[in-house]
Amino acid sequence: MRSVEEQLAVIKRGADEVLVESELVAKLQRGQPLRVKAGFDPTAPDLHLGHTVLINKMRQLQDLGHQVIFLIGDFTGMIGDPSGKSATRPPLTREQVLENAETYKAQVFKILDPAKTEVAFNSFWMDQLKPSDMIRLASQYTVARMLERDDFSKRYAANQPIAIHEFLYPLVQGYDSVALRADIELGGTDQKFNLLMGRELQRAYGQESQCVVTMPLLEGLDGIKKMSKSLGNYVGIQEPPGVMYSKLVSIPDALMWRYFELLSFRTVEEIGAFRADVARGANPRDIKIKLAEEIVARFHGEDAAATAHRSAGNRMKEGELPEGIPEIELTSDQDVPIASVLNKAGLVKNAAVARDLLAAGGVRVDGQVVDRSFLFRAGATHVCQAGKKAFARISLKLE
Repeated sequence: MRSVEEQLAVIKRGADEVLVESELVAKLQRGQPLRVKAGFDPTAPDLHLGHTVLINKMRQLQDLGHQVIFLIGDFTGMIGDPSGKSATRPPLTREQVLENAETYKAQVFKILDPAKTEVAFNSFWMDQLKPSDMIRLASQYTVARMLERDDFSKRYAANQPIAIHEFLYPLVQGYDSVALRADIELGGTDQKFNLLMGRELQRAYGQESQCVVTMPLLEGLDGIKKMSKSLGNYVGIQEPPGVMYSKLVSIPDALMWRYFELLSFRTVEEIGAFRADVARGANPRDIKIKLAEEIVARFHGEDAAATAHRSAGNRMKEGELPEGIPEIELTSDQDVPIASVLNKAGLVKNAAVARDLLAAGGVRVDGQVVDRSFLFRAGATHVCQAGKKAFARISLKLE
């Protein structure tokens, strides 16, 4: 295995916090593979690049020789994670959760080495707990401590209901670490309360506490809000190569370094060289193309990456997309039909022209032909093309 210093540098790359670093160093100094856990509730069938921030870190730890455990929360998925939520989430059925879980496994092995990955379902041990076991688990934490959690405290102060089963979620996630005897748990910054719960429960059950590595939440294509399908600012890992490519090449210049840090497997030195090239006057778009090709290759293969600029429908790589595409901001409190967006952005003379172009297949969004049914999501950013010569990167900001 690599030296402790080298491993620590890999683990800390892009991380928000490492808790507790001195404990992690002690674990690494033993020279034995550590058990690294990251849990995912299969609440939706498709993953986007925001989800892969954790999976990328798992792959890095896997490459260091540690045992990674991809935990599918089929039990917790039926509770619904209350993290960051202002209302109780409707629980999913077991059938919905299992169906989504199958698609998750197929997607994550685009990044993780399946031969070196342990896949676990937390229903395996949770279904075996007797009522007395659940009572013992619940006795490990107080209501007062639960209400210290930010989302719970805000809802309580606002007289919004908090269901009892929501208190079970962090307890079950923490117990997962007990069942798996985890040495490290990875999670987003919004999961910090739940991750620390694992440390406390492991101590309560006579185990050495896991270390916690929190990863930042990836900003979406707008560079402002976290990546989310509901906001339309996402890159799905199962999207066609051309769509994925065009979305990544169209991100704001200031966002590309964040994406390199959290999504790229290039070395720190390589990324530093790219930064130096841009500082010397290199076109940022050329650097974003390198990122786009790497990501497309990861999920679709090298051949798809080599031709992604053509399948994007706009030949960006060959310079046929105009330099200095104007950036236009519109505001709305709801989704807007694409014809109206094109009109308000000034890419067409009027809405009637927009409708004619749409009917003729002359409108592209992120390189893909769209029709009148396309809704521009509030909060999203897209590169829009009307006809052969009118281009703009349009952001629809929330009012």
